[in-house]
Amino acid sequence: MRAIVYRGVNDLRLETVPVPRLRAHELLVRVAVCGVCPTDIKKILHGTVPPPRIFGHETAGTIVKIGTGNPSLVTRHSSLKVGDRVALHHHVPCLDCHYCRHRAFAQCETYKHTGITAGFDPAGGGYAEYVRVLPFVLPGVVKIPVKNSFEEGAMLEPVNTVLKAVRRLNLLRGDVVLVAGQGPIGLMFTRLLQLQGVRVLATDLLAARLKLAKKFGAKWVLNAGQASRLSPSISIHSQKSETGRMPVPQSGLDAAIVAVPSDAVVRQALQLVRGGGQVLLFAHTKRHTKPELRTPSSHLPSPNLQIDLASICLDEKDLIGSYSSDFTLQREVARLVFSRRLDVRPLITHRFPLEQTAAAVALAANPTADSLKIIVAP
Repeated sequence: MRAIVYRGVNDLRLETVPVPRLRAHELLVRVAVCGVCPTDIKKILHGTVPPPRIFGHETAGTIVKIGTGNPSLVTRHSSLKVGDRVALHHHVPCLDCHYCRHRAFAQCETYKHTGITAGFDPAGGGYAEYVRVLPFVLPGVVKIPVKNSFEEGAMLEPVNTVLKAVRRLNLLRGDVVLVAGQGPIGLMFTRLLQLQGVRVLATDLLAARLKLAKKFGAKWVLNAGQASRLSPSISIHSQKSETGRMPVPQSGLDAAIVAVPSDAVVRQALQLVRGGGQVLLFAHTKRHTKPELRTPSSHLPSPNLQIDLASICLDEKDLIGSYSSDFTLQREVARLVFSRRLDVRPLITHRFPLEQTAAAVALAANPTADSLKIIVAP
């Protein structure tokens, strides 16, 4: 079969590799589509994992073979069969360890093992014609209804990560939440919050994304440059936004979601949320590989971030993070996407054939004004 093999930093090659051989209770899925995720982009561009690997984990396709067993776990527990159109889920936790008991699933050692492969070390495998699905991730496999597309199925995984993050916030109907960044992830946040009755202030630098944010349910939209001038009380009665003159919140924010990897936005968000509010980091996934220089008396997490820690203690503001997905939400995510209460179709702007995966990754890493979610279709 054809596959895109990662051979080194920013080195993706179209190669011919063996179709994965199945063991008992495993699935062979012919890939229809695979989304390009920032997590894979980081690994490809920065070489954070050794080659060779076949990346791609936002995958949907058709079951073409089931590994035999006595009896098969596949048919006994999930009623999956050859010919089913399915969305895959590459990480499933053990549900029994210390981390799982605390619902910190992404920290579970079982979860950290990728359960889908097209060859080499398991790495998702969606940038290939076929993938092998291991038994421990079978609980995350979801059938795609006839009315829905493979592309909608491939979007379950990123939607899952966003819903997991939303669930980390203590929000009530009518609360006001800033969503900084209206790329595909930020737009999903905007819509899911709006479905919960939350009023969203959406910011971005691109007018086209702010216009789409309104369609996804934002009550207010502001250019990120204007948002940087908001005062902590947010007592401005109106602001000239990219979509015209609109009112903005009259009081402090109840929460802020930072969907861009900007320390400056984190600082601003902590200033804008009212006492008892929360700031959630979603895009700060790149670790500092070298220790930061700091004075012996410094208590700051990083000299570049410059957080007033009294705002955390005295004002009881929470600074929290959310990473990856929660497969226990998978059925709820499927209902949201397949019912189109969260219609992901407008988010998909570019589609590339398998042999142009490198170009797809390059566009996703350097988005243009008209690009959002990028899809590879083997």
